[in-house]
Amino acid sequence: MPTTSPATTALDLTADSALVVPLSEEVRRGPDDFDAFWQVARDEALAVDPAPERLEVVSREGGRVVTRVSLRTTDGIELGGWLSEPAEGPVRRVLVRLHGYGGAEGPHDPLGLEATAELTPVLRGLPTLGLVEGIPSTGDLHVLHGIEHRDTYVHRGCVQDAWVAVTAALLLVPGAERVDLTGVSFGGGIGALALPLETRVTAACLDVPSFGNHPVRLETPCAGSGESVRLAALDDPGVREVVAYFDAATAAGRIRQPVLVSAAREDPVVPPVGQVSVFSGLGGPRSLLLLTAGHMEYPEQEREARLMRAAYVEWLRD
Repeated sequence: MPTTSPATTALDLTADSALVVPLSEEVRRGPDDFDAFWQVARDEALAVDPAPERLEVVSREGGRVVTRVSLRTTDGIELGGWLSEPAEGPVRRVLVRLHGYGGAEGPHDPLGLEATAELTPVLRGLPTLGLVEGIPSTGDLHVLHGIEHRDTYVHRGCVQDAWVAVTAALLLVPGAERVDLTGVSFGGGIGALALPLETRVTAACLDVPSFGNHPVRLETPCAGSGESVRLAALDDPGVREVVAYFDAATAAGRIRQPVLVSAAREDPVVPPVGQVSVFSGLGGPRSLLLLTAGHMEYPEQEREARLMRAAYVEWLRD
């Protein structure tokens, strides 16, 4: 990981000032019982024995073995996922990789970190290995599930799933000496919410993270799940009170691990201002990779994807 200070960014954002909205004290602080709320959720997650199981080997390619796995999480829910491991040699690290709102139909492409296994859990309600009866599987409806109260909101359970996945990863790969985390879009926001209390994770990378700076998000139309929340808040002002507990920018101020954020200048699905707000809120060592766009195709996409992959490897390298 590059040496950096909390005040250091990877890029000068002067030319992109429209992306930068100063975080209000309200967002930085969060609700008065923000920390207590999440500590209760954390305690519940740590009390779960995920009893992870290797179910079947699905591929042996490129020097890696991919196995479909299962694990139990809070609320008695069983989730599935994939564990990708080196075919030979010791494993000294596990990388937990959180997917976007489309779910995951297979593991992420491995980053190629030496002696590293990668666990891709499918979080509750999402296709296909995380499907749960009663929880909608599409982002526009999933994001509203249980939003009537902070204790029933689906994102509380999703953050618990991330914590339980770390426990499962260490049980599946008992020789691992280090755990890191990546998250993209929905998974980036859930990762940011999980990191403050996840002391087992050494470093993280969050790609176009969602759920940052809800007061601004609720005033910003978009084509993603945030639009469902924005419209719901127009009908029910109480939604604002609930999502304040699930603001990734608020959580970011509690994160002390080194975090690399890749944010987009243009993104129809996750408002860029929210992505940058997560970076701006970070309380520990941080770096920013600014992409041309997110959640859309563009000419520089493949080149920037290679740059981002290289940046992830460098950030997470011992």
